[in-house]
Amino acid sequence: MNHIRQASWLETLGAFSHPRVVTMLFLGFSAGIPLLLIFSSLGLWLSEAGVERAVVTYFSWAALGYSFKFVWAPLVDQLPLPWLTRVMGRRRAWMLLAQLLIITALVLITTVDPQTGSGSLTIMAYAAVLLGFAAATQDIVIDAYRIESAEVELQALMSATYIAGYRIGMLLSGAGSIYLASWFGSTSNAYV
Repeated sequence: MNHIRQASWLETLGAFSHPRVVTMLFLGFSAGIPLLLIFSSLGLWLSEAGVERAVVTYFSWAALGYSFKFVWAPLVDQLPLPWLTRVMGRRRAWMLLAQLLIITALVLITTVDPQTGSGSLTIMAYAAVLLGFAAATQDIVIDAYRIESAEVELQALMSATYIAGYRIGMLLSGAGSIYLASWFGSTSNAYV
């Protein structure tokens, strides 16, 4: 019979300071931010701007990338990115590309005034779909990175810190964006 030695509480707490475990906290944070920006904050902004409820509902479809990420996960897993993969490695290259696309989508969304017409809403919709697709791709890469980057003993801690970072990111992107909008004076009265 195999006797597996269980780690003490102090050893477990000490493992939380392992660099790969700490990295997963920050990667989880960066992965948690886009989801609530698509689902709640964007919808609230569009509602305050006077966009019809039916149109606002269509914007929630931008998060479908999360539901269908299993479709392109094998592609992300096997496809090297030209030049970037050679310089950074496959996982880091895909992570950088996903984060650059997330930044691009967020910048596009923030530069659009939803009241200026259907053309601006179309740009915002494309940017929201790009955000959902890039964020789901980032989730794929982070999961693969977590599995490949550390031994089995650290996997549970890495997963736990990823989830903690993810939840913190969601909380800050949801509540934080509403707080910032309030602080900058963005209310439905500002669009009248």
